[in-house]
Amino acid sequence: MKEKVVIAHVSDVHVTSQYFSRELEKNVVNEVNRAKPDLLVVTGDLTNEGYLHEYREAQSFLDQFKVERMLVVLGNHDSRNAGYIIFEEIFGTRYPSVEVGPVKVVGVDSTEPDLDDGHVGRLAYRIIENELKDFSGVKVVALHHHLVPVPGTGRERNIPSDSGDFLKLLSDLNVHLILCGHKHVPWLWRLNGMLIINAGTATTLRLKAHTPPSFNLLTISRRQIVAERVNSETLERQQICSVHIEA
Repeated sequence: MKEKVVIAHVSDVHVTSQYFSRELEKNVVNEVNRAKPDLLVVTGDLTNEGYLHEYREAQSFLDQFKVERMLVVLGNHDSRNAGYIIFEEIFGTRYPSVEVGPVKVVGVDSTEPDLDDGHVGRLAYRIIENELKDFSGVKVVALHHHLVPVPGTGRERNIPSDSGDFLKLLSDLNVHLILCGHKHVPWLWRLNGMLIINAGTATTLRLKAHTPPSFNLLTISRRQIVAERVNSETLERQQICSVHIEA
């Protein structure tokens, strides 16, 4: 079994948006491939309106990554215009799970069709519980919507309506890491022993003030989570946390 697992965390790609940058796309793809991650996690908004032709563009984007394992969750933009149907046709499920080495990642659909607001729902609670309750390694949950407010993103509107109940479930299950996106602003919170990492937009120029586009690289072992934020423009890396995992 692998002792350390590298995860690339990319979010809010918006391949057909007017703000999408081919230069940033090239940078992100090349840098992720250079890092040779064990798993690529994409926390939603691959598309802009959920149309079929956009999903085809998104597939072309993802096909550039030279990774053995990939976990993709649905974003609010992907869910528009019945895009959630196309998502399931391409990716198979809105609740994926991947286990690699000591790490298990479970993905959750937090979207409501044609709404920007989020909702996780009790179906997802049961799935998460069944996937993680007996797992003894590092537990990771990935979803699109942020569960805790992100500073510098304006008036708060889109936190999942049941985020309190969902966070309690994750805490009760001793989840170690939560990966999300949505707000295009990277941030990190510690809550009840859980590490919550929000990714910025990796490939667009739809940015708040001087916030650069970015994505995350995480190195995880049974004892530690080390996270780096990578600037998609300059490819500069900044370590944002090194967290010890209690046995």
